[in-house]
Amino acid sequence: MDSQGPDLFPGYIGRFAPSPTGPLHFGSLVTALGSWLDARANKGTWLLRIEDIDPPREHPGAADSIIRTLDALGLHWDGDVVYQGQRLAYFDQALELLAKKQLVYRCICSRKSIRKISRKPGHTAGIYPGTCLRRTPENDQAHSLRIKTSGVRIEYTDRTYGELTENLATECGDFILKRRDGLHAYQLAVVVDDFRQAITHVVRGADLLDNTGRQAYLQSVLGYPRPVYMHLPVVLNSAGKKLSKQTGAHPLADTGLSDSLFSALTFLRQNPPAGLSKAPNTEILEWAVSNWRPSLIRHAGVA
Repeated sequence: MDSQGPDLFPGYIGRFAPSPTGPLHFGSLVTALGSWLDARANKGTWLLRIEDIDPPREHPGAADSIIRTLDALGLHWDGDVVYQGQRLAYFDQALELLAKKQLVYRCICSRKSIRKISRKPGHTAGIYPGTCLRRTPENDQAHSLRIKTSGVRIEYTDRTYGELTENLATECGDFILKRRDGLHAYQLAVVVDDFRQAITHVVRGADLLDNTGRQAYLQSVLGYPRPVYMHLPVVLNSAGKKLSKQTGAHPLADTGLSDSLFSALTFLRQNPPAGLSKAPNTEILEWAVSNWRPSLIRHAGVA
């Protein structure tokens, strides 16, 4: 692999998969742009998937807003937009398969009870202690579904962060696949849809890096191939927190999209020439595809 050029992968299928919790902001633009550039530089396919499986967090009109902004930026996708909320049957099929393998169990623990237990001596805060693994809740009790992770050690390579290892039992514990309110968990949905869409490469923000071990485990037990992962640096606000709607991120302004593209390329350490800053979107993106260098992110000390 040439450290001075793009990483080249034949048969590349990538995706951008935002949740419709608000309009596109600069942080989400960085992820979308990095994902799009990696696909286009590899002459691959780039899919758009709206992950609308958590209605309590979603905002009316957010999905349409994201789609319009991507289109206005020139980040055009291949094929039809996929809405995850229309694919729930696939997630239930995966749950049935895991149940047949005796990897899933019912859990009636509330977040409050888990926090209380995890504060006791001998327990690690934030790690599910496996309480319901050792008991059988009644069928009529409200419950979530968890997957067994005991003794599982996951190793994977990230294109930015290199070789990584995670012991799921000690770093996250048995995690939820379906919530008490009946909604499918992100970890399950993203793994199933990446498989169903034949995704070969996932480019996303480093805030999701610690999700990769869980997803790699699910891919393994479901018999799915593992995509190649690349995690991009996360945009932070002035307080050092991830830029998001919750931390005051402003929607991208329709009148300054070329400026936003240039700024996102700069954030991704692609060193766009200053003269490109006021160029049309199409010209900026043409330059960016021809000069996409993931190695610059790695060499900047991210890994």
